[in-house]
Amino acid sequence: MLEFSILRTSRTRVGENLTYRGGDPRALVTIAYVAILVKHERGTFLFDTGLGDRVDQQYARDMPVWKRPLLRYGAVDSARSQLERAGFGAVERIVLSHGHWDHASGLVDFPEAEVWTTPGEREFLFAYRPPWSLQRGAVMPSQIADPAIKWKLFEFIDGPYGAFEASLDLFGDRSAVLVPLPGHTPGSTGLFLTTTSGRRVLFCGDAVWNSGAIACRAPRTAFASRIADADRPAALRAVERLHRIALDDRELTIVPAHDGDLHERLGHFPSWIS
Repeated sequence: MLEFSILRTSRTRVGENLTYRGGDPRALVTIAYVAILVKHERGTFLFDTGLGDRVDQQYARDMPVWKRPLLRYGAVDSARSQLERAGFGAVERIVLSHGHWDHASGLVDFPEAEVWTTPGEREFLFAYRPPWSLQRGAVMPSQIADPAIKWKLFEFIDGPYGAFEASLDLFGDRSAVLVPLPGHTPGSTGLFLTTTSGRRVLFCGDAVWNSGAIACRAPRTAFASRIADADRPAALRAVERLHRIALDDRELTIVPAHDGDLHERLGHFPSWIS
């Protein structure tokens, strides 16, 4: 038994052309900041956290001034707040698609949780970024430096899954399977879910920002890639891989972390997809 729900913690609107190369500058799309709540008979976990209760302070401390007009967000309703209002208790595990600020902001809101990431991603998170680095601010020390965070490093040890050469089966029944999607960051991770009804979804993190990029096999613009992608050639390979997967498996829904219009069609917490 598995079901999931999308917790939207904030959103904003931008031109589609800012989300992938060749997007329509006249079309406005929703950029959402989300956490994915996954409920299985053997446990419940979050995939990312979205924007947390302390995001305003984190942003003020760690986001370079020149980036602020580019990286905006609206009113925040944190994952922790939404879960508490719904009567959810402790969260045992958070799996990061990657550690950028808009995915890890809520880590400090869940001190009880183990935070799962790959060794390469954790090394990337704690790497020094000089003040002139274009990627400064993508990772925020104020979100990850708390020594109380319970880091749990994992490897993809379970062999091939679909188009991926390696994977990690979280529950041993192939209902929740992690796969490597490096490029945007070294340890970027995708999550395949198969729900109770048989619906199949791939949450691809920030491999792309908008599902239109998958259909068009279109990467981010050159400027966006320079400030966002740790390895630009690998990021392009991730887009191409998602494009091939989408062509080969028409029943699979690929869900980028920030595609708020797709999230809207799927539904938000407290609605569940099973």
